[in-house]
Amino acid sequence: MVYTLCKYPDGTEVVFSDIRKNENGEECIRITFERPMDYGFDTIVFELPSYEIVLEDGHFTEKEKMEFKEIVERGAAFFFKYARQGGFKLA
Repeated sequence: MVYTLCKYPDGTEVVFSDIRKNENGEECIRITFERPMDYGFDTIVFELPSYEIVLEDGHFTEKEKMEFKEIVERGAAFFFKYARQGGFKLA
């Protein structure tokens, strides 16, 4: 299951997964930033708790990647909290 966090004015959508187990058996969450383009999508996926990029496809700039990583790092507790609760309700 994935949960939408937000959508930016340029069309970039941020979603996060439910809690899963990685190959080491530890709990993890994937946070995806995806932007529609003429040819498909720009996509980058981070995994918590490692903060590593596990998939990258497209043309996000280095500045965008750094901004996304900062969002993931600052929001780690948030992502785990709401993944455990099954997402959150938007008003």
